[in-house]
Amino acid sequence: MSMTVTAYAKINLALHVRHRRADGYHELETLFAFVDAGDRLTVRAAAQDSLHVTGEFAPALDDSFGNIVMQALGALPRAGGLAVLLEKNLPVAAGLGGGSADAGALFRAVRDMSGLPDSWPVRAGRLGADVPACVDSITCIGRGTGTELHPIDSDLGGTPVLLVNPRLPLPTGPVFAGWDGQDRGPLPDGVASAIALAGRNDLEAPAIALCPAIADVLAALQGTDPWLARMSGSGATCFALYRTPAERDAAAAHIAAQQPGWWHLAGALR
Repeated sequence: MSMTVTAYAKINLALHVRHRRADGYHELETLFAFVDAGDRLTVRAAAQDSLHVTGEFAPALDDSFGNIVMQALGALPRAGGLAVLLEKNLPVAAGLGGGSADAGALFRAVRDMSGLPDSWPVRAGRLGADVPACVDSITCIGRGTGTELHPIDSDLGGTPVLLVNPRLPLPTGPVFAGWDGQDRGPLPDGVASAIALAGRNDLEAPAIALCPAIADVLAALQGTDPWLARMSGSGATCFALYRTPAERDAAAAHIAAQQPGWWHLAGALR
């Protein structure tokens, strides 16, 4: 049996950091959303587990044994092995949950092929804070470290979105370490669009301090008249939401012409 699944790009429409916990992690509230494109995993039954990586960003993942997909394979009890072909289309260390999305897609494939144990949310959370949300890849609220998921009334399905990254990796740890420690309040209430508009990303300032090109990306996106532009996660990818696909595509063409070295992806929210 073989199947191909998409590891949907994750974006944080809002990300509020509340405080640093005694265990070293940060207590946060975030509005997860997912783009209808990303990496692709082809999974088939095999004698033993294996991983082969292709795609534009494959060279950034040169340690197969340290890859989160291999860790996810080890986290799931199964009869027999799985051979995984990962097409790496999303930049690495980019605020898109790329590795988490890959692991979540593998969990989804295993669920469809043979089922998951009841303990799968705990197993997913041990791999990374974003992994549980990336399994179903639907708009939701994340609390705690991001693993405590809560459903939300989403009015954003199909919203045109443009992702832009300056092709500069930005590790998560230093960005969280640069947070100023000020609690600016919780996520607002309401439907997803209202939360996104009234929310913020508390990691934007420390991310820009480490990677000033993020400010350039945000300025470029804001100059295309989206109804929302913001950095995703800990950066360096930023997103913009548009009213129509034509507006998104015109923005993508404009930015590509102005900054041909930047990576971008046009899609829609799931």
